[in-house]
Amino acid sequence: MCGGTSGALTGCGPLSPGSTWWEDLAHSSCLLIARHRAWNTHAHTYIHTIDRITEILMNRPHARNALGNVFVNEMLDALAQLREDQQVRVLLFRSAVKGVFCAGADLKERERMSSEEVEIFVRRLRGLMSEIAAFPAPTIAAMDGFALGGGLELALACDLRVAASSAVMGLIETTRGLLPGAGGTQRLPRCLGVARAKELIFTGRRLDGVQAHELGLVNHAVAQNEEGDAAYHRARALAQEILPQAPIAVRLGKVAIDRGMEVDIASGMAIEHMCYAQNIPTQDRLEGMAAFREKRPPKFVGK
Repeated sequence: MCGGTSGALTGCGPLSPGSTWWEDLAHSSCLLIARHRAWNTHAHTYIHTIDRITEILMNRPHARNALGNVFVNEMLDALAQLREDQQVRVLLFRSAVKGVFCAGADLKERERMSSEEVEIFVRRLRGLMSEIAAFPAPTIAAMDGFALGGGLELALACDLRVAASSAVMGLIETTRGLLPGAGGTQRLPRCLGVARAKELIFTGRRLDGVQAHELGLVNHAVAQNEEGDAAYHRARALAQEILPQAPIAVRLGKVAIDRGMEVDIASGMAIEHMCYAQNIPTQDRLEGMAAFREKRPPKFVGK
């Protein structure tokens, strides 16, 4: 899957011998340059697909991937494009900046905003996290470095999280005279429970990848490698486990879980019933039954 609604694309070719992955990416058609606006001359968000795994690559090195106006708009553009693409089976968020996943909101930019502009920006930032959470396919955050404030909120909006043991994460807003404003006060307690979430938010405590895994904040923690991309590789391995499964069933399973968690269990069972009913007439369900009967691997097509 390559393409874009607002960016320029080049032709997709094989990776070049002897070049780095970033040099190859820069010349690949699996590259979306998000819309350039009058007040921005560099794109920071790229989309590419490798072995059927779609990735959103964050690359704002001078600001440690801090979430500013342009960056947020680019991310929203990318998600709007990908949302309608049924070929997207798994969406992985990663960073091109070594040692950083996302440093949170761009406080230097925010310092120059009026109170009204801050309110508008935070609303858009909150909307970005909601768009990530509502993305129809499974989402994975590959956290190979710092994920602070809004960076952790971005990861919390994903379905699954993988962190390097050396990654540092936390909702540190209270140490800056703020509170989490892009979903952190809602998603962290749903992930860890109310008491643990309150402790982490009240103290602004930072956790490494191992501590985060022990608490259940991330699904997997892996030792960092020399290249600084161990979490990315583990996240791709996790995505590879998802790819062979029936895509409609996976998407409906996500709907059933996400919506069911917001209601009482009786209502949740009703939601599960509706999702199950939608899956019954699919070709993939019939293929799964046939493959089981014929003792062969199923070949799901997403129909």
